[in-house]
Amino acid sequence: MAKKATGKAKKSAAKKNTKKNTAKKSTGKFVYLFGKKTDGNGTMKPLLGGKGANLAEMCRIGLPVPPGFTITTDVCTYYYANGRKYPAALKAQMQAGVASIEQQTRKKFGDLTNPLLVSVRSGARDSMPGMMDTILNLGLNDQTVEALARKTGNPRFAWDCYRRFVQMYGDVVLGVQKRPDEDHEPFETVIEGLKHERYHADIEDTKLTVDDLKELVSRFKALVKDRAGKNFPASPWDQLMGAVGAVFGSWMNDRAIVYRRKYNIPTEWGTAVNVQAMVYGNTGDQSG
Repeated sequence: MAKKATGKAKKSAAKKNTKKNTAKKSTGKFVYLFGKKTDGNGTMKPLLGGKGANLAEMCRIGLPVPPGFTITTDVCTYYYANGRKYPAALKAQMQAGVASIEQQTRKKFGDLTNPLLVSVRSGARDSMPGMMDTILNLGLNDQTVEALARKTGNPRFAWDCYRRFVQMYGDVVLGVQKRPDEDHEPFETVIEGLKHERYHADIEDTKLTVDDLKELVSRFKALVKDRAGKNFPASPWDQLMGAVGAVFGSWMNDRAIVYRRKYNIPTEWGTAVNVQAMVYGNTGDQSG
């Protein structure tokens, strides 16, 4: 029994020391690229999370993976150990990561001719399906949506991406969610309201026109302003930092905590964040 207790004590002490060391670590490598240049590999799940390590390994064996970068689990640990703040070196490394995606896709973040849009996803060491948050189409605003419409020749696709982004970001990052006295999610209520107002029927989303989607974006933004008390962020960089914070924040949401308890996943592991160039499933009937 004594041996067992000593072993537990050592494990606990080691865990505390790891946390302490990570908490102090504000410099170092926090961003790992994948794509034409890939920094990580499939053995690095503790640092890059399962998704990040697998994306890196797929790039290494030559599969056509959209380029991106992984923010390490060390950043998640630092974030919680330092009052939800980031290491000083992180922002510059993220900027280099975005520049790498821009160079490979020949698109630019926030550009008014050929804008780069990204997804932001969690990636824990062990898979936790559906437990943490995802943001898609990040980088859209009132100007870049018009640029996307011109570039693709498909305004409906561009505005559909934008309304989906505002809804997802509003929910996940800005906390515009169903209140205890509400039966439906507020964004869905807005969609249903517009359908019945304009078509007097519960039509499919694919039947909504460009004008309908533009009106939805406007109403969604008004909902965000009303519920969150602030305007929807127009700056792609503000959007990105908000989304990364939301993914790290979702590591400690109720459903993730319950899932970890059920499957014995240590809280100390943290999650990585994967930022990746978007691919689309809503460009038309042949999409995907």
